[in-house]
Amino acid sequence: MLIAALDYRRRTGKGQYIDVSQLEASLQFLLPPILDYVVNGVIEGRRGNSSQYAAPHGVYGCKGDDRWCAIAVFTDEEWDAFCKAMGSPEWASEPRFSTLGKRKGNEESLNRLVETWTINHTAEEVMHILQGAGVCAGVVQSAEDLYGDKQLQSRDHLWKTHHNAIGTFSHLGQPFKLSETPARLRFPAPCLGEHTEYVCTNVLKLSTEEFVELDKNGAFA
Repeated sequence: MLIAALDYRRRTGKGQYIDVSQLEASLQFLLPPILDYVVNGVIEGRRGNSSQYAAPHGVYGCKGDDRWCAIAVFTDEEWDAFCKAMGSPEWASEPRFSTLGKRKGNEESLNRLVETWTINHTAEEVMHILQGAGVCAGVVQSAEDLYGDKQLQSRDHLWKTHHNAIGTFSHLGQPFKLSETPARLRFPAPCLGEHTEYVCTNVLKLSTEEFVELDKNGAFA
């Protein structure tokens, strides 16, 4: 949309007024339930962490205080790999879990049984074991986890800076990297009135005398 408008300006020298609705722009994310209603008359309900297309699919308690791992098993092949990764427990071979449809029909029992395995491992162990077996899994990260995340560190996503009021803190960097013009942090967010003189004299091009006069007259109070 923006690129099309900019291209139009480049070709014609004329700008465009862009009328965009936040609802309409995000409605694409609801296409599956809309299609299900139009075709089947089904009104989407609450699902929590479950999915129509996967079982198990949710977050499971792990060893430690409030530690969780998200797991998603979509196909029968992934189910077989998941069972082997858990050490092939007896319950995994029960007929009620033999297909995705049956696993969905017995999802509550399945979730409880899965958690009897995950609770004996740390969230990180569960993630590495399952990812190694080709099963989707990821740690539910806390703020502490994110701060120490090796991926974010390698991407230099957390920038340390100093703020006059709160001291040294970590600031979120840019999620994208431009090869020729990489982003850099010049200064933190200003305190109230901190950059008034800079804006007036450097951006608005007021003389020092004009700024002083305005300040004396209470223009910035």
